[in-house]
Amino acid sequence: MKITFLAICLSLAFIGIAANPQKPTGRSIMQQVKDRPDGDTRYSQMELTLVKKNGSKRERKVESWAMDVGKDVKKVMFFTYPGDVKGTGFLTWDYDQIGKADDKWLYLPAMKKTRRISGSSSKTDYFMGTDFTYDDMGDRNVDEDKHTLLREETKDGHKCWVVESVPVDKHEVYSRKVSWIAQDCLMPIRVEYYDKMNALHRILTVSQITKVQGFWTKHQMEMKNVQTGHSTIIVMKNPQYDIKVDAAMFTVNRLEKGK
Repeated sequence: MKITFLAICLSLAFIGIAANPQKPTGRSIMQQVKDRPDGDTRYSQMELTLVKKNGSKRERKVESWAMDVGKDVKKVMFFTYPGDVKGTGFLTWDYDQIGKADDKWLYLPAMKKTRRISGSSSKTDYFMGTDFTYDDMGDRNVDEDKHTLLREETKDGHKCWVVESVPVDKHEVYSRKVSWIAQDCLMPIRVEYYDKMNALHRILTVSQITKVQGFWTKHQMEMKNVQTGHSTIIVMKNPQYDIKVDAAMFTVNRLEKGK
C-alpha cells in the first residue's frame, strides 16, 4: 500500500513537471532570436522613406547583400536612387566576438572617398539621414547585454515575450531596450530604446512578416524618434536567400567600384 501510494505521488509530480516546463530566460529568448535561420547569404531591395515632423518626405532606394562567415556577418549595400546619393556604398563586417569592434566603411562617390566609421561615431551618428544609427545596421553578441524576461503578452496578433536588455558596456548611448519578441517567428516586432536619462528615445516597429523560401522575413520596418518626431520607414522588396554571392563583394575595393 505504501509503495503504491509513493508511486502515485511520483507519477503526479512527473506529470506536473511535464505540464509546466521551465520558463525561458531573457537570455535564452534573445539567443533564439539570434539563431533564427536566415540562410547563409541574403539579398534584398529596400525602399526608404524619411519623414520629417512636418510630414515632408524624402525617398531612397538601396540594394543589399549579406554573407555569413562562421559566426560573423559581412554586409554591403549600395544606394541606387535618387541621383544625389546614387553609388553611395556601405560595408560592414560584424564580429560576434565580445569586445571586438565591428568594421564599417562608407563610400561617398561625389568625393571619391571612403570613410571608416569609428566605434564611437557608430554609436551616436545616424546612417545617411535615417533614424538608424550605424550600430543599428549591425548585429550584437547576445552577451553584450543583460536580458530579463519581464512578461508575456499579445501584441498585433502575436503572442510575445517582453524582454528588457541592458548594455554591459555603460558607454552605450542607450540605457536599455525593451523588445516584444513574437513567439511564432522569433522576431522582434517592437523595440523601445531609452536614452541615458531613461526617457523613451526611439521605437522600432516591424510588420508584414511572412515566410520566404522557408525563412521568416520582415517586409516593413519603421524607426520613429519620439523626441524629434522624425521617422524612417523601410519596405523590403524581392528578398532572396542562399543566393550565389562572390566573397570579394564584401571588400573596400569592391565598395569603391560599386555594385
